[in-house]
Order: sequence, then C-alpha cells, then structure tokens
Amino acid sequence: MKHVSILVPEEAVMAAIVDPRTMFTGVNEFLEAAGHPPAFQVQLVGLTSEVRLHNNIFSIHNDILLKDLKKTDLVIIPAPTGDLKMAIEKNRAFLPWIIDQYNKGAEVASLCIGSFLLAATGLLNGKECSSHWRTAGLFREMFPEVDLVDGRIVTEQQGLYSSGGASSYWNLLLHLVEKYAGREMAITAAKVYALEIDRKTQSPFVMFNGQKSHADEPIRQAQEFIEKNVAEKISVEELAIKYAIGRRHFERRFKSATNNTPVEYIQRVKIEAAKKQLESTRKNVNEVMYDVGYSDTKAFRTVFKKITGLSPIEYRNKYNKEAAIA
Repeated sequence: MKHVSILVPEEAVMAAIVDPRTMFTGVNEFLEAAGHPPAFQVQLVGLTSEVRLHNNIFSIHNDILLKDLKKTDLVIIPAPTGDLKMAIEKNRAFLPWIIDQYNKGAEVASLCIGSFLLAATGLLNGKECSSHWRTAGLFREMFPEVDLVDGRIVTEQQGLYSSGGASSYWNLLLHLVEKYAGREMAITAAKVYALEIDRKTQSPFVMFNGQKSHADEPIRQAQEFIEKNVAEKISVEELAIKYAIGRRHFERRFKSATNNTPVEYIQRVKIEAAKKQLESTRKNVNEVMYDVGYSDTKAFRTVFKKITGLSPIEYRNKYNKEAAIA
C-alpha cells in the first residue's frame, strides 16, 4: 500500500486538495468492490491541525501534522491562490520537508500552479515542468533554471511530476493511479469521474498574451506593431530595419524579452486572432486564414495545429457554438 500525503498549504485552492483525495480514496473503493485490497493510504498533511481557506469560508482538518510524518511514498502539492511569491513565503516550512521526503525515496507531484512550490524546493532545477499557461511568464522569471514546457499536461522526471493548468491535474492523478494501481483502475476512474484519459496537451486552452513586462522599449514597440498588423505579412528583416537594430541582435533581444523568437511571436499572434474568429464567426477556414495574413493553406494548418494541437476545423467544431450545435 502506498502512503499518499496531500499537503494543505496556507492559501491553497480547496478543490486541489479535495480532488486528489477523492481520486485515491475512490480507487480504493473500486478495488475493494472488486475483491482486492486498497492501494493507497491517504492523509491530509499540514503545519497546523486546521487550515482555513478562501477567506475563512472553508476549513480543512488535517489528519497529521507535517512534523509528525516521518516517511511517505507520494507527496501531492496543491495549487496556491493569490500572490504566488507571498504563497511561497507563507508555506516555506513545507519546502525542507518535501526535499527530505524526496531524498528518502518519495515521489512528488505538483498540481497546476503548485509547480511554484515544487520549483521553490530547487528539485526541479535542470528538469522539465508543466504549469498553468497563464502564469508561464512569472514562473520563468522566478525559476529560470527550470525548463517550463508549454502546453504539456503531464511531465515526469526522476520521480517528480507536474501538471498543466486548472482541471488538467486530473490527468496527472490518473497517470499516478495507473502507475500505482494499474491501467484497469485508471480506466475505471476515468469512466467514473467522466475524465478523458491520456489527454496530453493543454494547447487548445491557451490564450496567447505576449510577454510585455520587460524594459526593452524597441522590442515592446515591435510586439505592438505585430499585434496591430495581424493581417500583414511581416518579416524579421523588416522589423529589424524599422527599429534600427541589426537582425541577429534584434532576434536575440526579442527572444530574451518575450521568450519567443520573432517568427514564433508573429505566428502566435496570427493564430490567436484566427482562434477568436473560428470561435465567434461564421467564416470558413480559408476566410479566416486570409484575414490573419496567410495565403498558403498547408502552412496555415501546420502552424495552427502546432500551436493549438488541433486542426482549424477541429478547433472550430469544438469551440464555435453554432458549429457545435450543427
């Protein structure tokens, strides 16, 4: 039987505590119903016996205090809320314990922006990590030594796990169930909780919003120019000339400031504009393609799928209300 420790940090998202408990205790029930012993011993672990969440609306009563738990097999780190730098400071007492448990052989999994707490331990340095796409810029700023993987639902390296944004952590929980209790139990849990098993990417949900919290004014102006001229064919050479910067130097500065190359940024701006049209208008794919400055159907479809994980038609059918009804 695997011992699962679900941490209960200050300022945590309550669902990210309740949901893993529901998953692992639910799998125990499925196993027992099939005549098998339970696979998990699940405990809520905190710094105090009671933790109040969401402005004292809810309270969690922990099963055991952190100082009293000497050994566990799996540590679950839920997502915090509010100011993430402050959340790390409020929960800094968890960090040495997480490191100690990992060094003793425990595996550690962060849910959504629980990745910030996991990264704060230093255990992710030099490794890949998933997190919520909305906080990607802040994560990279705070933890430059961690390889944040855009779009990935689950990452796993050397006993460290992380998940994409919001409810995509259910896919990480299914992944852990499959590892510890087998594929059959993971499929059963997916059916009971109405989850899409083996979902690999959060790319269709990402809304691109260019990183502009930097001090490089010419690069910011270039970003704004790209965003205001989405229907135009813009080359990197044109941008470099327009802002009087040598091309190679421009590309280096742009990448440093935005975490995207100029070509990537142009593509993402165009695809974001295309997504909005596919979601809300009756235009066909070719009309949308021309509106965002593409004339090559194959090139447009290739870039669209690379960024969103779906073809333009699949995206329209999934997110356009009229297409969904039809």
